[in-house]
This record gives sequence, C-alpha cells and structure tokens, in this order.
Amino acid sequence: MVERTILALPAGKKAAVPRSVKRIVQIALAVALTSAVFLVMIVGNGLLIGRAASWQSGYNAWLAFMKRPDILATITVTAVVTVLLVYWMRDRERSK
Repeated sequence: MVERTILALPAGKKAAVPRSVKRIVQIALAVALTSAVFLVMIVGNGLLIGRAASWQSGYNAWLAFMKRPDILATITVTAVVTVLLVYWMRDRERSK
C-alpha cells in the first residue's frame, strides 16, 4: 500500500497524495521560485545598469540564461537535495 501524506494547496485546501507526488510538487515549486528570483535579479540588473535597459531585454537575457541545461540541472539538483535533506532531518528528529 502506498503511504499517503497531506499536500497543502492554495486557498487553504489540502489533498491526500502519495509521498513521492508531494516531493515532486515541492521540487517543482522550488525550481519555479528559484527561476522567479533569477528573473527579478536579471531584469533588475538590466534596468539599473544597462544603457538601453528595458524589461524586454532583461527578460530575453533571463530566458537565454534559463535555457542553459547546466543552469536547469543545477537548480533541479539543488531543489532535490534540499527536499530530501529536510525529510531526512524530519525523520531523524521523530525517531529520537
């Protein structure tokens, strides 16, 4: 039998899902948030420093940055390791 856990959803709703689904959602959310932070940093940098700065040029720079496989792999591996570390630490705290 698959062990289920609670996944918090927007608007205060909750859903019972398998642990693996919850971890995949958490990893995807971490990747999306990291990408959004990079978007703000790259667009902001372009607007503050560039001569012909525009939102579009900053967005294009971010898009070129995010399309690099090494960047996506680094973001994803970091998210996976972080989620697994948090669960490992939580399990160790409960067992003591």
